[in-house]
Amino acid sequence: MKVLLSIKPEFVHKIFSGEKKYEYRRSIFKRQDVESIIVYSTKPEGKIVGELIIDKIIDRNIELLWSETQEYSGISYDYFKSYFQDKDKGYAIKIKEAILYDEPISPYDSIDGFKAPQSFCYIG
Repeated sequence: MKVLLSIKPEFVHKIFSGEKKYEYRRSIFKRQDVESIIVYSTKPEGKIVGELIIDKIIDRNIELLWSETQEYSGISYDYFKSYFQDKDKGYAIKIKEAILYDEPISPYDSIDGFKAPQSFCYIG
């Protein structure tokens, strides 16, 4: 199973450069069989740019999550705290492999009625 995940362009670039090896989420997929993520880089890019193979999903309280993942977080502690400001627990998707497509795909041109997911959506 795959999911389509909306990620801000600044983080997309850090992921594919190898600087960011964890993608943080306030909530996570209910399905246990998600193995990869199709990356939708949000506006202004607005394109599907690659795929991430999931190593594992870490589920921790916020402070433990940061201490385990900060080296390859690709973000500042202040940004991390702000993102999880009203949460006790968070998730970090550990990226095993990042595959950048040769050509980004415009879903608006190729998928009728495409709407970028607020967080994620399942796709076969």
